[in-house]
Amino acid sequence: MKTVLITGSSRGIGAETARKFAREGWQVAINYHLSEEKAYALQKELGENVIVLKGDVSDPKQCAKLVEDTLAAFGGLDALICNAGVSLPGGLLQDCSDEDWNRIFSVNTNGVFYAVRAALPHMIQQQSGRIITISSMWGQVGGSCEVAYSATKGAVVAFTKALAQEVGPSHITVNSIAPGVIQTDMMAFASEEVLDMLREETPLNTIGQPRDIAETAFFLAGEGAGFITGQIIGVNGGMVIV
Repeated sequence: MKTVLITGSSRGIGAETARKFAREGWQVAINYHLSEEKAYALQKELGENVIVLKGDVSDPKQCAKLVEDTLAAFGGLDALICNAGVSLPGGLLQDCSDEDWNRIFSVNTNGVFYAVRAALPHMIQQQSGRIITISSMWGQVGGSCEVAYSATKGAVVAFTKALAQEVGPSHITVNSIAPGVIQTDMMAFASEEVLDMLREETPLNTIGQPRDIAETAFFLAGEGAGFITGQIIGVNGGMVIV
């Protein structure tokens, strides 16, 4: 039985991804930072072979413990999905505080680095593994009034491409999913008018759902994606084509 650790998986995209892997017979480590109740409710929903791990990905020691606890519980780690992320209210760059800038980088970018660094020794030793990062279409093309967020996700894109080349000889694949507009808590601020506008800007004329990302992540973790690495997979309904 294969094992996946998904950071930031108590809700939204992470929770839907946990559901997909659990239903497909994987052992799943759910990670949360603040949403304890939701994490344990998800574990109860998914049943056996699912564990819950508390940890802030912006802390390297806590990231290392997430990997250690996953290995201790399940005896292995076949896939790591770096999903944990935060956003800021949209606004001009000059209004972004030092605290906000540092916080969004500490989670969205540093958190990926810390989690991957912790998982790599095991994957290199076993000469296999799947690493999947969650970036964003704004990390590919940039978004006005989303400079800080775009910068963090652009760093994740570059990280993914470089790491894929570095660990390829160890038979580890590294890919990134770049979501477009997805109906999650990050979109809770949007009015129906804004959502309608976003639908019109999307060639498929719809808002993406967490399951769209979950299905892509499951594919990338599977045998069918064994010859895919260093790629940024846009799941955005055609809003951004690069």
